[in-house]
Amino acid sequence: MTINQKILGKVLVVEDDINTRDLVQRYLEKDGHTVTTSVNGADALDILSNTNFDIIILDLMLPEINGLEICRIIRTKTNTPIVMVTALVDEEDRLTGLEMGADDYITKPFSPRELAARVKAILRRTFGENLKSDDQEFQLKIGDLLLDLQQNIAFYKKSKVELTPTEVRILKLLIDNPQKIFTRDHLITQAFGYDFDGFDRTVDTHVANLRRKLEKLNPKTNLIKTVWGVGYRMNNNE
Repeated sequence: MTINQKILGKVLVVEDDINTRDLVQRYLEKDGHTVTTSVNGADALDILSNTNFDIIILDLMLPEINGLEICRIIRTKTNTPIVMVTALVDEEDRLTGLEMGADDYITKPFSPRELAARVKAILRRTFGENLKSDDQEFQLKIGDLLLDLQQNIAFYKKSKVELTPTEVRILKLLIDNPQKIFTRDHLITQAFGYDFDGFDRTVDTHVANLRRKLEKLNPKTNLIKTVWGVGYRMNNNE
């Protein structure tokens, strides 16, 4: 990760279509990012075993090992942001990718400029904290839960669980505003940091993943309360 006037990152693009792969690589490199490409899932996993990246662009319809399985495997090893690229238009297919741990998605055909903008926004919201002063508070605490904003890890007593950058942003937003009810649209705007063209269930899926991870730390926890017909807020009784 290089931090100057804009945040530049190391990007892994996993795409079997040569035209799409080359186009994405050109646009991202034009923005100053360092781009590595992979043509299939097995090759991508081999690259990831030896190299760390700041963001992964992952096509779902890959040969040999499909993108969903790759996403699942990646999430057992790292919380690096993942943008899934899919030609599937069914909402359930996209939700499955988010449930596997993807942070965002973009559907084919897409504008390479839009993808480049997504990459820029994700890197900024993930690493933007590093642009702040050294005395910036990087930890948040609510009850016995400690959220480490630099490591993207939630701690509960002696246990810990890794969170995706999107999950961290959502949890931080709720902790910082314990009395506020956030609509799904507001959570999208605040947590994703750009005009997101997703749908309400995208937020619901990220919140469900976050709840599941927090329950692993403490089965009795109920930090995030659903306000039916509106959105979410912190459970102030916890």
